[in-house]
Amino acid sequence: MTQLFTKTLKQAPAGEVARNAQLLIRAGYVHKTMAGVYSFLPLGLRVLENIKQIVREEMDKVNSQELVMSTLQRKELWQETGRWSDELVDVWFKSKLQDGTDIGFGWTHEEPIVDLLRNYLKSYKDLPISVYQFQNKLRNELRAKSGIMRGREFMMKDMYSIHDSKESLDSYYNSVIEAYKRCYGRFGIGDETYVTFASGGAFTKFSHEFQTICDAGEDYIYLHRGKNIAVNEEVLDEAIEELGVDRSELEKVKTAEVGNIFNFGTQKSEEMKLVFTDAEGKEQYAYMGSYGIGITRVMGVIVEKFADDKGLVWPENVAPFKVHIVAIGEKGQELAGKFYDELTNNGVDALLDDRDERPGVKFADAELMGLPWRITIGDRAIDGDGLFELTERATGETRKMDYQQLVDFCLSR
Repeated sequence: MTQLFTKTLKQAPAGEVARNAQLLIRAGYVHKTMAGVYSFLPLGLRVLENIKQIVREEMDKVNSQELVMSTLQRKELWQETGRWSDELVDVWFKSKLQDGTDIGFGWTHEEPIVDLLRNYLKSYKDLPISVYQFQNKLRNELRAKSGIMRGREFMMKDMYSIHDSKESLDSYYNSVIEAYKRCYGRFGIGDETYVTFASGGAFTKFSHEFQTICDAGEDYIYLHRGKNIAVNEEVLDEAIEELGVDRSELEKVKTAEVGNIFNFGTQKSEEMKLVFTDAEGKEQYAYMGSYGIGITRVMGVIVEKFADDKGLVWPENVAPFKVHIVAIGEKGQELAGKFYDELTNNGVDALLDDRDERPGVKFADAELMGLPWRITIGDRAIDGDGLFELTERATGETRKMDYQQLVDFCLSR
């Protein structure tokens, strides 16, 4: 920690109302640049990368390939679908090049991916195709007041699949739903994240959202826990008829959207002339799906769901470090350094508090930063029974272990 340039703060900046941003700023994970815009500092970046890696592994399992597309987007491309219009899409950031050419800054990438694939898709033999990216999106939100849960700049995983038939797209779409469930399970929020019937907004008539029960969310869904059915408030009347449930059976809960998927059918392909030649040599419109996960939004939701009155509480799979080692005293510093080296040499992510601070300061900072396990190595234990404290951040439970037991415990995580 003596090498971290960030410091913990007693107070969040004045004017920051979102609890997730307040805690992340105080704990040294993010820096607020302006309303709805945050810089991710080394600790925050480690969390984002852990979330991204989980998503990457699950998208690779459904045979998608990673790429990165440009944030700058051509006006003409979006005019093909009518979505350059500010009346239809009200979150554009737009500018002009030096020569006066109109450009937009990417808020999503359906049109650009179709344009890209027009260059590579020729035959049914080329299908299916699935590609995804992690990229900062830019949206001119009217009110950015939910911290990193609704930013004007945010990181998103967006994936697009192209198919030769409705059956192929439907099958893949369902496989992505299962992949998303695995992602949310690994994030630690799977038990309270529901596949939700929703409006397609500026994308298509209907979509499926992934909504996590969260008091800090901006949505309400109607939930049937027994049947695992969830419906967004905005399409309730239409959806309950289709799903065959009675409104009285549904429980209204507050949620935060952490992902969404859209089945476009051939709509986008017809608008932009994305075609392929079938086995009989005839031109056909391709079927398309779009699949998003808000990476920074997931991070904010995790903070809101698990943080307590002492600070952040990270699930192990996304925590920046699994172990927070607190060194107290001269002998404690020496043994803690040895313990830290042993863990890191064996691939365990550990953070060593080697600062010259009082124990109370170190413990308070450890609770604020929220790493899953805190290990206290101090002179008193070394000179006494040789047993050191292992504290679980989520529960506050403490147990005592000797040095080798601690090593074995950490290597098994």
